Amino acid sequence: MENKIMLKKVIILNLVIIVIANIIFGFASYYEYRTYTDIFNKKVSLIVSKVLEQYPNIDKNDVMYILNNDMTQSDFSFEDYGIDLNKDSLILKNDKYFIKFLLFNMIIATILLFSVLIVFLIYNNSRNKTLMEITRYIEQINRKNYKLDINDNTEDELSILKSEIYKTTVMLKEVSENSIQDKINIKNSLSDISHQIKTPLTSISIMLDNILDNANMDIETRNTFIKDIKKEILNINFLISSLLKLSKFETNIIKFVKREEYVKDIIDQSLKNISSLCDLKDINISINGNEDLKIVCDFRWQVEAITNILKNCIEHSNSGGKVFINYEECTLYTKIEIKDLGNGIDTEDLPHIFERFYNGKNANFDSIGIGLALAKSIIENSNGYISVTSNEQNGTIFIIKYFKN
Repeated sequence: MENKIMLKKVIILNLVIIVIANIIFGFASYYEYRTYTDIFNKKVSLIVSKVLEQYPNIDKNDVMYILNNDMTQSDFSFEDYGIDLNKDSLILKNDKYFIKFLLFNMIIATILLFSVLIVFLIYNNSRNKTLMEITRYIEQINRKNYKLDINDNTEDELSILKSEIYKTTVMLKEVSENSIQDKINIKNSLSDISHQIKTPLTSISIMLDNILDNANMDIETRNTFIKDIKKEILNINFLISSLLKLSKFETNIIKFVKREEYVKDIIDQSLKNISSLCDLKDINISINGNEDLKIVCDFRWQVEAITNILKNCIEHSNSGGKVFINYEECTLYTKIEIKDLGNGIDTEDLPHIFERFYNGKNANFDSIGIGLALAKSIIENSNGYISVTSNEQNGTIFIIKYFKN
């Protein structure tokens, strides 16, 4: 805005200078005319008075006729007096005034030109200063210094250029910050994986040592160790797989293939994934909703999210319990509600259940604490929102809202 205001000021100032100069020239021309007229009239009046004095019989009307007649030729010549009417003035005093007025007009014209030039130089200097600022900003950006604010909400060419540079700066800053954050996320993920697999790897190592050190170990004990080792390996595979998926979300590597999918199909596929767990705990799943209801999402990843939530509900349900799934369409969103009748979540744990590796007071001993964090990331990347309410001994309710575009 500052550059545009400066341009307006320059234009207005130049117009003011021109107007003032015209007024001065106008007054000067009028004064010049009145000076010439006054001198000329006085001289003519003196001549007429002398003529009338010498020739009193001359009619005054004849004198006025001669003064106001359009005749331009006369038989009388001033050349005998050294005066050329085509070059010289009959009244020498007028020549002196002419020179004075000419010098005055030249001075005014010079002042006018210098004033316009100074105003132009000031404006041009301001533009050059802005260009130098932009150059310095670009140099700072080249040095990866993105902590610059050159946004000035103006509309001239330089301001538009500054605005575009500002946008580029913001973009580069975001890319730089995202790159740093991606490295931090990868580092944290590797640290998490290292920390989480340390315990099962230690258990596997101990069990293998027992098997190797006891060649005469009975078959039943050996098989128990082998089953435990297999279980720990499966847990490690699940852990690494889940962590890698979560890391991909955090670093924006995953690209969703979104299209309209039936909510019923997502739920049915999720139930297939946890069917063995339901059979193991004898959990009954109750489903209620409009089978024609659709949401825009990536089918595979939504199945992953719903599966993790259902798995959590089943793990926290008592044997022979029930889990309820209700889905419906609202004005602004499509809602899926998953409810269990288990032992619930402690009030202190409730704000943290979507955090990675968080295990509350009522968590199972073999819980990793990553399934709900992954589910939350998937849902939020699908224009959704997940919340939870719970009362100890009264179960837990997960509410998922997929907002309409």
